[in-house]
Amino acid sequence: MNPPMKLLMPLRVPELAPSLGRIIVPRRLFDPWVPVDDIREELATRVLELAGEGRAAAARDADGQARARVLEVTGRRAWTAAWDHAVRRAATRVGDALDAEITRTARQVRMPRHRSRRHLLSKAEKRAIVARLGTGGGTFVAALDELESAGALAADASVLEKDAHAAWQEALRTVARRLEAAWLALEVEVDAERERWAPEIDRVAAWRHALWPAVVVWVPLAVLLLWLGLVLGGYVPAPAWLAAQLGF
Repeated sequence: MNPPMKLLMPLRVPELAPSLGRIIVPRRLFDPWVPVDDIREELATRVLELAGEGRAAAARDADGQARARVLEVTGRRAWTAAWDHAVRRAATRVGDALDAEITRTARQVRMPRHRSRRHLLSKAEKRAIVARLGTGGGTFVAALDELESAGALAADASVLEKDAHAAWQEALRTVARRLEAAWLALEVEVDAERERWAPEIDRVAAWRHALWPAVVVWVPLAVLLLWLGLVLGGYVPAPAWLAAQLGF
């Protein structure tokens, strides 16, 4: 006797926009010192596109290949790629803004270009900014772990296992909420980067040209000119060699 055919539960990707919250509709008193709204909007757009791709895949077919595609476009790798791209873009913008401010400050105090370049961010420092901007994604990564587990159960869930499907849908909403929290933490860290680099910018602003070259050159020259003036005025006797030159 053949075993009864297992009828799989159709996967339905839930609406994620409400769970994205302030990634879609920001609510803040002050804008970050570096504009990142376009990056935020790109992140929101990418997440909604992934959800749309998942719904399209589910609507095309109900076989195993279609289910795999639904879980792929809404799974860990897709979410992680969207988040990492946003973090790298924001970090690049912060690094460029800091370099621009350091360069502008150096020009205001007329610091030589070769010296001002030493104050610009190194590659290691820019990589550190990427890491710091991404530190708020800890709970997001944990939510992705739960999504991965829920997706594995939903992949084989039958129409009688509605709880597994509901758990997967809730895991998707949770990931979206954790992404919102990660983005808000990123915005806070963007402002923190400005404060972190403020002492370096202040050091550039406080730079002044060294006085010793002027002292070494102009003090002896001033003494020489004063002495020569006294000689010509007859207040100081001229040495023989100078007297011969001047016809004294």
